[in-house]
Amino acid sequence: MSNDKSVMAVIRAARPTFRNDFDKLAFAVHATFLASGHVLTATGPSADTDFTSPSTDEVGIDHWNELDDNYAFVYVKPEKGSKKVLVKCLVMNNKLLVDALADGASEPVHLEINVADFVAKNGSNYSDQFQNLEKLVTDVDKEIILQLYGSSKPASSERGEGSRLNNPDFGYFVHQGPQPLPTGTPVPPINPDLGGDVYPGPGAGMYPRRGRFGGDGGMLIGST
Repeated sequence: MSNDKSVMAVIRAARPTFRNDFDKLAFAVHATFLASGHVLTATGPSADTDFTSPSTDEVGIDHWNELDDNYAFVYVKPEKGSKKVLVKCLVMNNKLLVDALADGASEPVHLEINVADFVAKNGSNYSDQFQNLEKLVTDVDKEIILQLYGSSKPASSERGEGSRLNNPDFGYFVHQGPQPLPTGTPVPPINPDLGGDVYPGPGAGMYPRRGRFGGDGGMLIGST
């Protein structure tokens, strides 16, 4: 995960020329991607065509702010299998709208950045031209980059009904049969709560019967 210091180091190394406050924000977004391990493969007018190109060669920042009121970047991240990511920034009133789409994804991720929150009014040095840079970098990381490479949904709970039955189609429930008391007296098993309106289960203290309920301590659900 990148931080404000590594992002500022990228900005200083690139030494970009800013035409306006939106340029500053767009380049800060770009620098956050580079600081997080991405490689730039296209920018400016060529970004749309490069997104569908198989090339993953690294390029410079020439023409990055050539378009009016919008910016485009294409990246790959080698540790993520070099899957391409298209990032577009659109100027809307006093905000910069950022959308990013990973190759193969069906929906982009989105972030709105308020210019006044992060751009300083005066400053000759790059560090003086930004404010709250740490928050900006955190927002881009959290709302854009981490969402692009988010982990899959957690598996269903082991206490769910499917796991309890050990079968997604509600087939067999394996029961261990009667358990003896400490005195050695056998006690009928307590049947699990598997009954329903269609196949009501036997009551507690009853041995499973043959037929719909299999013998030898086993219970078969869903068969006729």
